[in-house]
Amino acid sequence: MSTFAYVRVSTDMQTFENQKFEIKQWCRARSLDIDRWVSESVSGTVAWEERRLGKVLKKMHRGDMLVCTEISRLGRSLLMVMAILNHCSARGIRVSTIKDGFELSDNLNSKIIAFAFALASEIERNLISQRTREALAAKKASGAKLGRPRGSSEKVKQICIDREAVERMIADGVSLSAVAKRYGVHRNTLASVRKAGYALSQGILGEE
Repeated sequence: MSTFAYVRVSTDMQTFENQKFEIKQWCRARSLDIDRWVSESVSGTVAWEERRLGKVLKKMHRGDMLVCTEISRLGRSLLMVMAILNHCSARGIRVSTIKDGFELSDNLNSKIIAFAFALASEIERNLISQRTREALAAKKASGAKLGRPRGSSEKVKQICIDREAVERMIADGVSLSAVAKRYGVHRNTLASVRKAGYALSQGILGEE
């Protein structure tokens, strides 16, 4: 089992030293050796999968520990932080934050976080679905032409071609929304393509 220390600053004008000092003190008090430091200067609003944090989390193993000074170092939004914690919980990665006193391990707390994330995701999906239906109804009422934008078939074809890469990203913890964004399609489109087994012949492309 290894201990990873994560420090993040938002701008080049800030330094890592205070965070590093706190982490060293905390680990020393618990007789923990830091096996690897992970430092990055990036906004917490950037998707965690695209940061060094995401790359490291995908390489960590069950029983490894991630230590940071406070939970806000992981991300600046509740959903992002919960997504990271859910990823860690699913892979058996422990998380400890110093100032918050937060501990994520194989216990009831972890199960509650996983449930809360699943609930938040379900609410988000329902809200998106509702907004989509309302927007389509408004467009239809105004006489606007509905249907798939020109060129979207090529994007779906590319997803089918890259099916192994797509599944590998999702298996590594990249969210469906993030993968869909890379291909310039909606997450629902990507979900439909996966459900159809990436079979172009099954009519998932629709009519242009």
